Amino acid sequence: MYFLGDGKAGEEGFRETMKKIFYTVLALTLLSSFVLGPLVWADGSDTVMRVLIIDDKPSVFLALKGKYKISEINSGRILMEGPYLDAQIAGTKTGLRIGNKESNVYGFKVKVLRDSNIYVDGRRFRGDIDIIRKDNLKLEVINYIGLDDYLYGVLYHEVSHRWPLEVLKAQAIAARTFALYQAKQNKSQPYDLRSDIYSQVYGGRTSEKWSTTHAVDVTRGRVLAYNGDILPAYYHATCAGFTEDAVNLWNVDLPPLKGVSCNFCVYSPHYKWTKNIALWDLARKLKDANYKIDKIASVNILSKNRSGRVDKLEIKDDTGVAIVLTGKDFRQMMGPNELRSTKFDSSIKGNNLVLSGFGWGHGVGMCQWGAFEMAKQGKKAEEILQYYYPGAEITTIDKVKQ
Repeated sequence: MYFLGDGKAGEEGFRETMKKIFYTVLALTLLSSFVLGPLVWADGSDTVMRVLIIDDKPSVFLALKGKYKISEINSGRILMEGPYLDAQIAGTKTGLRIGNKESNVYGFKVKVLRDSNIYVDGRRFRGDIDIIRKDNLKLEVINYIGLDDYLYGVLYHEVSHRWPLEVLKAQAIAARTFALYQAKQNKSQPYDLRSDIYSQVYGGRTSEKWSTTHAVDVTRGRVLAYNGDILPAYYHATCAGFTEDAVNLWNVDLPPLKGVSCNFCVYSPHYKWTKNIALWDLARKLKDANYKIDKIASVNILSKNRSGRVDKLEIKDDTGVAIVLTGKDFRQMMGPNELRSTKFDSSIKGNNLVLSGFGWGHGVGMCQWGAFEMAKQGKKAEEILQYYYPGAEITTIDKVKQ
């Protein structure tokens, strides 16, 4: 072995040795790219998620802090570039307007350097964004972002960043799994996930906290699978005693999503609730949903399923017309934030439908407040996940079917 201190001959020998090592490594890297294809990290860190962060808005405000390039989506032609931008983006009849500049393109991509920042309507985002003008002249904005960078902006909205680390880790694994499942389901769609309650709530870089980011980092690459496939790892706030069988809501019939008894969430602030709905408001919502009904006379629960949630209910008007709805359809019609769950009893008092309910969310998969209590009792993330997804395997992204 040569050392730099061995004189001129030593220096030359060292340089020759290092040169050989460099070219050997380069040759092996090139060979692997030709024979094996591009290198893919086992933890999935190269996976790019497409997240719809804004939909159907007439305009958005875009702020770029640092070097950027704005290019036309289809051709890649550079439209604008610079060190800084503050502009309102709006759809026009002929394309898009950036500030005062009209452009006859219908969509453009915004890219910034790693240490630069993208702000859309005041929220800060990692990655790149596409801004697209729809046929109705309104805009949709899609964030292209690495999987774990995406999760950094999710966890804060799904669980408290002050909760124990083990529940944050369980949430990170469930959220990572759900994101990959949605991406697999939506390959042919314009985006993989929404940024609202219909996918996972995502707030971008503005929503990142140290504890939730740490939970994502220490679980990097870990996901839930069943029979080698990525699991639809649904989760919700509070099950109130028993989680729901996914087959009652969606076309998903898997043992890990059959529902389990849960006494851990009894201290959840969402365990029990009451909702008063004006009968005229219920009638209006039914008509908006194309049901023909007059003045409502009665609302009766016809059946409940094994988890105690409403399977079917009947609504009658004063002429005897009856409508039968599933609990799922009734909740969707009323709004999932207005009607916390389908686990309720009903009665009519005066001009109001009174619902005495339990829990918050669809009830499938991990009960977050139950997971919180399990973590407080000393359970590890793996134990929490195995409890709420019985039979599922905790594995890594590279080991599931793509």
